Amino acid sequence: MSLTNNVTRFLDSRKVGYTAHELPAEKLGAVEAAQLLGIPAEQVFKTIVTKREKGKPVLAVIPGPRVVDLKLLAAFLGEKKMSLPTEREAEQMTGLQAGGISPLALINKGFQVVIDSAVQSFEEIYISGGQRGLNIQIRVQDLVQVVNAKIGEVSREG
Repeated sequence: MSLTNNVTRFLDSRKVGYTAHELPAEKLGAVEAAQLLGIPAEQVFKTIVTKREKGKPVLAVIPGPRVVDLKLLAAFLGEKKMSLPTEREAEQMTGLQAGGISPLALINKGFQVVIDSAVQSFEEIYISGGQRGLNIQIRVQDLVQVVNAKIGEVSREG
């Protein structure tokens, strides 16, 4: 597998520093990815596609061991209700395979990105590189800026 794709080319074009990490290409959870990378599971963030009642989906980027809290997310966004699509629906909405969904791969596609406030504990986090088997290590402030993310408390213990 190549460690070069649209995400890495985009980051390179914007002169954003990152480190690409190759992992097995099967669908891994964030906790499994953390074990392979030898880092705390809380530092690997996963992207959860969520649906509003009306409008574009929202990408909730949360620590690997946690789950998205739809009530907190709805309150943070000023929405009445948020819901989770099926894995297949999420793949159809994003055009990406589950396990490879990344806000970095969906820039300029109209998705709003909310990163869980737990991100503030880290200088760098690891996030999907837009395909299975590619993880991107990136500075939090660079990620927030590049994907135009908001930071809020949107997850809870699993």
